[in-house]
Amino acid sequence: MTHNTPKQFDVLIIGSGAAGLSLALRLPDSVQIAVIAKRELTEGNTYYAQGGISAVLDVEDSIDSHVDDTLDAGAGLCDEETVRLVVEKGPENIQWLLDEGVDFTRDTPSGSGYHLTREGGHSHRRVIHAADATGQEVESRLESQVKSRKNIHIFENHNAIDLIMGGKHNLPENPCLGAYVLDKRSNSVATFVAKFTVLATGGASKVYLYTSNPDVSTGDGIAMAWRAGCRVANMEFIQFHPTCLYHPHAKSFLITEALRGEGGQLLLPDGTRFMPAFDERAELAPRDIVARAIDHEMKRIGADCLYLNISHKPADFIREHFPNIYAKCLEFGIDITQDPIPVVPAAHYTCGGVITDHKARTDVPNLFAIGETSYTGLHGANRMASNSLLECLVYAQQAAIDISERLSETPALPLVSAWDESRVTDSDEEVVVSHNWNELRHFMWDYVGIVRSNKRLERAKRRINLLRQEIKEYYSNFRVTNDLLELRNLVEVAYLIIQSAQNRKESRGLHFNIDFPRRDDRFQKGPTILIPDNYQASGNPID
Repeated sequence: MTHNTPKQFDVLIIGSGAAGLSLALRLPDSVQIAVIAKRELTEGNTYYAQGGISAVLDVEDSIDSHVDDTLDAGAGLCDEETVRLVVEKGPENIQWLLDEGVDFTRDTPSGSGYHLTREGGHSHRRVIHAADATGQEVESRLESQVKSRKNIHIFENHNAIDLIMGGKHNLPENPCLGAYVLDKRSNSVATFVAKFTVLATGGASKVYLYTSNPDVSTGDGIAMAWRAGCRVANMEFIQFHPTCLYHPHAKSFLITEALRGEGGQLLLPDGTRFMPAFDERAELAPRDIVARAIDHEMKRIGADCLYLNISHKPADFIREHFPNIYAKCLEFGIDITQDPIPVVPAAHYTCGGVITDHKARTDVPNLFAIGETSYTGLHGANRMASNSLLECLVYAQQAAIDISERLSETPALPLVSAWDESRVTDSDEEVVVSHNWNELRHFMWDYVGIVRSNKRLERAKRRINLLRQEIKEYYSNFRVTNDLLELRNLVEVAYLIIQSAQNRKESRGLHFNIDFPRRDDRFQKGPTILIPDNYQASGNPID
């Protein structure tokens, strides 16, 4: 069943995290905006982000220091111009959040300043936060503001299927005209038409068996952009957060890096501290180093998990600074004021994505990508802690400026045909979807995880090629469902990760291959770029 009448807007934003909502709020009130949320508005990575937002807010800190720290964490692959752009716009974006009503933690209960913490890779305290639930505070405030704007139309429980391309409507530049979207409540497909479409769907960590991300993180924007003809970059760099709570009933619960920033120590099961043997920064080393160290020690001693201990700090300090972690662990019988926390690494952040310019424009005219969906050059081979929410804010700001300037000169939209499902039927083989989903996440964890090898990657490639063919045939014959759409996108993203990992003949940052264990600076010239078969080099906005 389809909605035959297209829904027309000026701007279509696919994704409802910090990037998508802040973009919607930064556009003029006269602009008609649709925001697509796969589940409820708050269900995304932003809501679950604990740590904070990095920005130069202290007189003893500096822009140059933040830039240098980011470049160092990125292991030679950051784009310095991008890094400086984002860092320089940090303070004004924090002020924008304050103006929108975000309540960050003060340095004292009655103080006029804000408490800044320090996380891995940072040489100064520059992470502003709302206790240990910054994402929840930011997302909730932005959601409240979005709902108060009459020009912003929210479509919850909608899942984008594919972008609508102008080439099928005889437009020579083949611009993006919107998207076909599944309404999950009615199981019908709606046609959203817009002058500008923005992908803000987050990352793809659900491609792995263990992840800190919510279930919606299935790489939808990256996969849709790839199918539409956009280049992607650096997909081999998947950040594994070192410390997820290890408990059979604690699904995807992250233990923030700020806990290590405040003195938390990583321990073996016998209580021995091990991080100083791996890096002089110990627990405050960048995440890739910490994650590999934990993975190494777990495999060396055959442990299911290791431990993160902050019980040597005063109990009142722990409860005040980490109230949510304290409460969540207590639900599972762990009192972090007295006991160490069992932890394991888990897939956390996609450092690569859809290539964009400094205005968030992609290779496809009138299509933008912001947040974790995009590759801007900020993160390089490893994302530094708390730079991601900052990137969301800055590139939403950049996109809003560009869209606002171009709206009046963008021509009227052509007639767009409705979704055609006349030649498909309802599936009687849902087991295919569930089986392939499980197989994908297991072999990605085993073969394309924290530590890789040529043999493991080749095994993964053989399996992903079979899965891609199976899913293509299945998708062609049956009506779309939410599970099928997510699996289709995850399989495509897994293919991009494997291909990128095979192309990088070295170990750097988040990518570690035991057959190429050393860094090779011949790769320092730029990112790993994959080019789709339907890429059109001429006329693309960021060539």
